[in-house]
Amino acid sequence: LCKSNSTQQHVQIDPNSSFRNEPSALLIVLNQKEINMKQLIAVIGISLLAFTSKADEEKIVPSEITNVTVYAQGAQVYQTASYSIGKGVTQVVIEGISQYIDPNSLQVKATGSVVLLDSKYSLFYPKPESIQLNTLPASIRKSISLLEDSLRTLGYDLQEIQDEIDVLTTSKSILTNNGAVRGSGKVNDSIALLKEAMEFYAIKMNDINKKLLALAKRKNVKVTLQTEMNQRLADLRNYQNNPGLKPAPKGPSHRITITLSANDYAKGKLDISYLVSQAGWTPLYDLRSESTSGTINLNYKAQVYQNTGVDWDNVKLSISTNNPYQNKTKPELHPWYVDFYANNYQTRGGAQNGMLKKSESLGYAQPAPTQAYNNADYEKDALTSSDFMQVIDHMISAEFRIDLPYTIKSDNQQHMVLVKNVDLQAEFKYYTVPKFDNGAYLVAQLSKLDELQLVPAKANIFFDGTYMGETYLDPTTMDDTLNLSLGKDPNIIVKRTLLKKELKEKIVGTKKERTFAYAIEVKNLKSRSIEVIVQDQLPITQNSEIEIQAIDLDKGTIDERTGIIEWKFTLKPSASKDILFKYGVKHDKDKPLSL
Repeated sequence: LCKSNSTQQHVQIDPNSSFRNEPSALLIVLNQKEINMKQLIAVIGISLLAFTSKADEEKIVPSEITNVTVYAQGAQVYQTASYSIGKGVTQVVIEGISQYIDPNSLQVKATGSVVLLDSKYSLFYPKPESIQLNTLPASIRKSISLLEDSLRTLGYDLQEIQDEIDVLTTSKSILTNNGAVRGSGKVNDSIALLKEAMEFYAIKMNDINKKLLALAKRKNVKVTLQTEMNQRLADLRNYQNNPGLKPAPKGPSHRITITLSANDYAKGKLDISYLVSQAGWTPLYDLRSESTSGTINLNYKAQVYQNTGVDWDNVKLSISTNNPYQNKTKPELHPWYVDFYANNYQTRGGAQNGMLKKSESLGYAQPAPTQAYNNADYEKDALTSSDFMQVIDHMISAEFRIDLPYTIKSDNQQHMVLVKNVDLQAEFKYYTVPKFDNGAYLVAQLSKLDELQLVPAKANIFFDGTYMGETYLDPTTMDDTLNLSLGKDPNIIVKRTLLKKELKEKIVGTKKERTFAYAIEVKNLKSRSIEVIVQDQLPITQNSEIEIQAIDLDKGTIDERTGIIEWKFTLKPSASKDILFKYGVKHDKDKPLSL
């Protein structure tokens, strides 16, 4: 309401009008009305309120998870959403976020003619929705109203009965405790007075007891009726919580709020990524080999699990060997000071200063074929996820991207994903250590495993289509070649015998000299030639008073540091090989030595 020269003029500002976005136009109109300064300030204040409400606008937009990179621990989730906003500052809200998000890992990118001001994770508690009585059916509302009135009246009746009961109970107590009745008064001196008191007591007590009994019956009927009415009222009120009438109460909502500023109407896309815990994968290998081939087929599998509270529906899945939760700070060495203390070296500072300061099988969606299959297609092996896999080498990890849609529910169940399937060149040899085991073990020697980006894990072994057991594959060892044991072959017979006739012992001066000899026999019952490696050992010592001499190693090679002897040879079908080796030990005759 504006006043100018005693003339009242009404200026009405529509919050949806152009004045809301164009304050200069508002000032022109105000100047035309010829209002004074106080009136101008008042109207501008109204306009500023409209601008403030515009800045606080909040808009919830739908989103979907498109890609997930699963780490050894945790997962990187990629989510997209589209937005359209008006002029000013708008808060775009993305809901359906996992409660296990790491807020520090949140990254947001936006397209469109906007300025990205802020992004944050928050926990939103929705206000509980209450149902109004007038939204219930008329019959229910009437029944509830009548029951409430009846219960109110019934409460008054019960109170009236209880008051009568209290009066009669008090009268009964007074009568019982009266001195004349109890025989403690002067009435005991007169038989007539005593007789009169007894008759009065009997009459009054009978009358009071009858009234109390009648009141108790009336109260019991009304209490029973009250209980039934309360139960009926509770049932009617519970009708309000019927899902058909009232939405189920919602828990807290995990959301990401993105603040955008636009000079005009704008639309675009939001790309969001963040790290979540309660997810990961464990490696598992299948090693399959055939006796007729010189290769080993390696199935590199990932057992993916997630319990983030949000399902991953039809997402592009990537498996990464990275672990974002591992320590990323390199250790630092500090000076290590030593000094004498009680004739011993004492460490000061020491190593502490160097410490850090800090299943269900998954299928994939594939378009249905539009043409009828032929017999060749029927017999052809099916494709697997490894056929759609691309390896991305990072500086400190490897990522296996699978160009197929996967659905992994938030159920903490393990889902098998085939990462890689390759044939490895292998050399098959038989190892035997008859000193401990007369069996011959088939070993596949694999090389260049570093090119496969493998991680240590258990491996299932299959040989000639038969499950042989389980082993542990550790490509992190420093050896260039990985020896993979495939199990014992019963067609290779090995026997080790101590030759007692060669066992000698004699005393020469102060020394005792002892000689040992062993025979090892290896026989090949297979129908093909095999490569065999036999291992045995000589004792070694660090005592200069003990001398150990290799007398005859039968062309075997010995490692002087470990004393291990190896014999390598090719054994034809049905052929056998005899190995004889002998060694001597010399030591002080007065010092017993156990061999």
